[in-house]
Amino acid sequence: MGAHGPTVLDNAISHYYDRVQTALHHVAESRGADARKGFSPGPLLPPPTDRFHDFLSVSGLAATGLGEHHGVRLTLLDLMRNPGTRTTKTMASLVIVARAAHHVRETGEPLMLLTPSSANKATALRDAVLRAVGHGLVTRDELRIACVVPAESAHKVWRSGLSDDRELRRRNPVLVHAGAGAAVKALAGEAAGEPAARIERLTGVRVWHTLDLDNYRAPDTVRAWFEDEFLPPPAGVRWHSHAVSSAFGLLGHHFGTGLLAAERPGAARPAPGYLLIQHLATPDMVLDLHPEEGLPAYARDGATGLFTQDRNPRFPSVADDPAETVDPTFYTRSPATAPAMSEIVRAQGGGGLVVSRHECLGRYAEVRALVAPAGVPLPADPARLREWSLVMAVTGTLLAVERGLVEADEVVVHGSGSYTADDFAPLPPTARRTATSVSDVADALHAAARR
Repeated sequence: MGAHGPTVLDNAISHYYDRVQTALHHVAESRGADARKGFSPGPLLPPPTDRFHDFLSVSGLAATGLGEHHGVRLTLLDLMRNPGTRTTKTMASLVIVARAAHHVRETGEPLMLLTPSSANKATALRDAVLRAVGHGLVTRDELRIACVVPAESAHKVWRSGLSDDRELRRRNPVLVHAGAGAAVKALAGEAAGEPAARIERLTGVRVWHTLDLDNYRAPDTVRAWFEDEFLPPPAGVRWHSHAVSSAFGLLGHHFGTGLLAAERPGAARPAPGYLLIQHLATPDMVLDLHPEEGLPAYARDGATGLFTQDRNPRFPSVADDPAETVDPTFYTRSPATAPAMSEIVRAQGGGGLVVSRHECLGRYAEVRALVAPAGVPLPADPARLREWSLVMAVTGTLLAVERGLVEADEVVVHGSGSYTADDFAPLPPTARRTATSVSDVADALHAAARR
């Protein structure tokens, strides 16, 4: 394999400001007056001032050619360039917070963002809120954020100024739930109903439940804009691969390619295929896409203790555990986005693949060497890695190519997250609050909303 240096775009959201704003308007129009969607502050971003430009400065992305693997060209799309998060969640988080800040400025109504998260979404939204306060878009009393995270992945939420300052810590709580990972979605969703309405009546602070595909599709169109501007037209068939839980990022890229096609009737690039990479704990999108093949039965090898199967090439041939978690980031079961993503893949091409931790570790040195020219350092010791999205995506892409599952000439691998134990400090215990019920979440929101 050969590789060449990265093509870098700093501050992508600022660079594509008009297009992101147009995409937000499209989403708002399609959303309409659907009361089931709940409160939204509207699609408008703040005016493109120098202050706003500086706020967005961490929204960079880059592309690096990684050479060929078994005749398939590989390109890494680096979405991890914000040193305060090291994940793609920065893009949407900056736009969500920017919309909230504009709403506050236009209406005088203070907002509190509420989100469930396995960890990365919480870190990115908290980083964006802190940046908004630091860059003077809002004050600490005008915009707050509350996050509900599972205990199993709370160690992945990054410490920041929101946790170190006592008053910011109170206004921006991180609530930890000890139940099943995805249960945090139900807790946050219920708290966004009547409890949030009561908090607004008592404090004047309005709660915005931000976990909605509509809030992520428009920001993630920047991937398509960047591809169109900086990557050459595909010489043949191009697929995009991504380690996914609900595939918000790929749905955003697909949305962007649709907007590009509408701009250029008859002259748009061919629609790309999508390769979804998952792990054994939550393989639901792969199973939805390939229901005929089903979940294979694994047999334990008495000599090695490993579990093996050779019936379904879309699942690991070897695993430590048939239900293992490679990374708790991927915690969503039966995602609501699965049918839409499956429909896109069936129409445009692509597929799905599930990887095991055993496979990721077996390919780790190869993956580390492969992404090094992109300026993406992986630690020599994989035990130092705390975010496995990138390694999963690259490993899955290599395996899919080798198993003959990639019907494409090129694959763009979306690097959506990678960080090590040396990149961050976890939230201290003083910055976490236990939440076992909706009433616990409601109490925390009420305490956070007080001046």
